[in-house]
Amino acid sequence: MNHKDYKGYLIDLDGTIYRGTESILEATKFIKRLQDAQIPYLFLTNNTTRTRQMVVDKLAGHGISATIDQIYTPSLATRDYLLAENNGKPTTIYLVGEIGLYQALLEAGFTLDNQHPDYVIVGLDSDLTYDKIKKATLAIRSGSKFIGTNADKNLPNEEGLVPGAGSVIAFVEATVQKKAFYIGKPERIIVDMALQVLGLQKDDVLVVGDNYDTDIKAGINSEMDSLLVYTGVSTKEQVKRHSIQPTYEIDSLDEWEV
Repeated sequence: MNHKDYKGYLIDLDGTIYRGTESILEATKFIKRLQDAQIPYLFLTNNTTRTRQMVVDKLAGHGISATIDQIYTPSLATRDYLLAENNGKPTTIYLVGEIGLYQALLEAGFTLDNQHPDYVIVGLDSDLTYDKIKKATLAIRSGSKFIGTNADKNLPNEEGLVPGAGSVIAFVEATVQKKAFYIGKPERIIVDMALQVLGLQKDDVLVVGDNYDTDIKAGINSEMDSLLVYTGVSTKEQVKRHSIQPTYEIDSLDEWEV
């Protein structure tokens, strides 16, 4: 496939590099080609449940070596966004989420408050309870700002398409009758921050992923080139219906030369 040379890559994980516990061997070889060519990249995942070290360990289990500095998540982007919004000073928060979200924010100095926090941040939570939704609802209704980590309604794993953070956030949106302010893909916020980490201009970087509604739209919203690989969520039939198409489409990352 003919394409321009890219100086860097923003690469999705779930459905692109692996499917749950199942490795995608073509993706492992693709990362090896980037490493051999010394082309910089970030794993830009919408998964907020894991810490960066947990992601590094998971990648190692799929035969891919990575460092924590190569991982960027909505948890980190939320941290960076809130610090920027508050002139570098941590504020009070209520979280619906898992360890990846908690660690990113608490290590940055944010304080938990389950009654009158400045922000309510909702992400994927596999231990979701009615009480957590109730606390989030009451806080938002009393004036807390409502942030959603990412809009993914589903996640691809070895079982199929399972509920994602977007489904949890939609639950809260229904109870408060207002939309969350989203940080993760397809929003431009997380991409802009990832580009800062990568140290490259958007014209020199390719967004790679399996989900048109998150990965490819993140590229479109950021005015960047995108590569859709059909190993996860989106199907060719679904993508055909969109007015804006990915820059490139492939069935396997084996087809992509770096």
